Amino acid sequence: MAQQKQSEWKEQWEMLQDNELFLFKDWILPNTMDDFKNKDVLECGCGGGQHTAFIAPYARSITAVDLNAAEVARERNKDFKNVEFIEADIADMDLKRQFDVVFSIGVIHHTDDPEKTVANMARHTRPGGKVIIWVYSKEGNALVEYGVEPVRKAFLAGISRKGLLRLSNVVCAMMYPPIYTLYLLPLKFLPFYEYFQNFRRMSFERNVLNVFDKLNAPQVQFMEQARVERWVPADKFRDISITPYKGVSWRVSAVKL
Repeated sequence: MAQQKQSEWKEQWEMLQDNELFLFKDWILPNTMDDFKNKDVLECGCGGGQHTAFIAPYARSITAVDLNAAEVARERNKDFKNVEFIEADIADMDLKRQFDVVFSIGVIHHTDDPEKTVANMARHTRPGGKVIIWVYSKEGNALVEYGVEPVRKAFLAGISRKGLLRLSNVVCAMMYPPIYTLYLLPLKFLPFYEYFQNFRRMSFERNVLNVFDKLNAPQVQFMEQARVERWVPADKFRDISITPYKGVSWRVSAVKL
């Protein structure tokens, strides 16, 4: 069955926006923005269209697909003439064509069937084309998986998005004292030690988005390294790169044979 629409995502991207280009550049490594230059690109799960806007000046064309927030992304990118937005389930869509670059940033771990989603991304990638993925890792995320997630499911599922945003502001503010004191010490054994390096680089509003995203997501799966490796087998891909990022996520890049 196709994945059902989830209004939480549309509401999130109507209220909040991600404008941190450095994060996107980190998440697509070892690729760079030049890897999108003059390419036909498929973005799987465009959300509010923030990543679409980053690559539109480089790409020949972008087809940006999202099940929940395509309208929001379309409005925010209306000045770009090389972008098409489609509302569809990225696991089931059939666009009747293949692309030079197919990428998905921060989306696959929120889908019903990550394996089916990645397989469909590969089907939409031309031979010699590139697949780029960024997902949450199971490694390093025990506190979120076994602490935050149960609380979210038990107490936050019914709260309004505006109420959740107010809560996210409070939680984010409470995080600042330890992150700017204890986490400045060379105590690398602390949970999220690497991750909070990015926290100190970003605005309060962007850090609130990170908190809100964790509390708002209707579903999430955390991906083990072995599971991610199975997405890009050596008999179907070359130039495979799977690297950890800040101890809480995986970056995947591979060229389709």
